Amino acid sequence: MSKAYIFFANGTEEVEALTVVDILRRAGVEIKMVSTTGDIMVTSSHDVTIKMDMLLDEVDESADMLVLPGGIPGVPNLLSNQALCDIIYKYNELDGKYLAAICAAPTIYGKLGLLKDKKACCYPGMEDELIDAKVCTDSVSVDGRFITSRGLGTAIDFALTLTAILAGQEKADALATKIVYR
Repeated sequence: MSKAYIFFANGTEEVEALTVVDILRRAGVEIKMVSTTGDIMVTSSHDVTIKMDMLLDEVDESADMLVLPGGIPGVPNLLSNQALCDIIYKYNELDGKYLAAICAAPTIYGKLGLLKDKKACCYPGMEDELIDAKVCTDSVSVDGRFITSRGLGTAIDFALTLTAILAGQEKADALATKIVYR
């Protein structure tokens, strides 16, 4: 079974994050919601308090994918967390690991210098922060191990793309039909 970690900070955009969690769990992917705050409870950008599965210091190298949701001030809070940045750098060095982000969160990969010559998209107006990337306006962009998406309106497409990568295209297509998306 594939495994993914999705990282929550105070101010995370809950719809982007929980759409990914929901779709991947429906697909049979083990996805763990990880608090970057040191507290098991995290409050989203719209004041929804969510109980996490684990804390940041419990993260290991067993996941196939890291996922960063958007939201303000969630994204700046994620970026300012050095322990999380160290995990991202580590996963970037490991073979077969994917790095995904939606909305403003792809800018974290840009600011960490990981998007050089990679195709990437993000929330409109933040493209300058995709440092050294080949910026596109696709709803979801896949370039090697990097999967990026533009925002809340693209969250289902993003989650289904992650499903295709982690559980197979057939599973993603079946799930899209089951949730009456396609």
